[in-house]
Amino acid sequence: MMNASPPFHADPDRVVFDRAELGIILTVYGRMVAAGEWRDYAMSFLRDVAIFSVFRRAAEHPLYRIEKRPKLRAAQGAYAVIGMDGRILKRGHDLPTVLRVLERKLIRAVE
Repeated sequence: MMNASPPFHADPDRVVFDRAELGIILTVYGRMVAAGEWRDYAMSFLRDVAIFSVFRRAAEHPLYRIEKRPKLRAAQGAYAVIGMDGRILKRGHDLPTVLRVLERKLIRAVE
């Protein structure tokens, strides 16, 4: 007899990015990879936060962390982009708006 439950069970005690959020993040990631800025990523799903970390090379500290903290939703917003030095570069309620801080890194002056 086959097991009727799906092979993967979401852990209700962990924060995760949903499919739409991951799509938005991976679109930005793809553009940055195509521009040669980023090369690797990692995801962590913990009790209070989901983290998408981006790297220039696999064997270094992340350049940026994109975090989702649902407990901060009512205050400053659930989403944040955090730099390598730990500074919050942008925080807010709307993921695409928060991620625009990363897109500005692609805009360079042309001489």
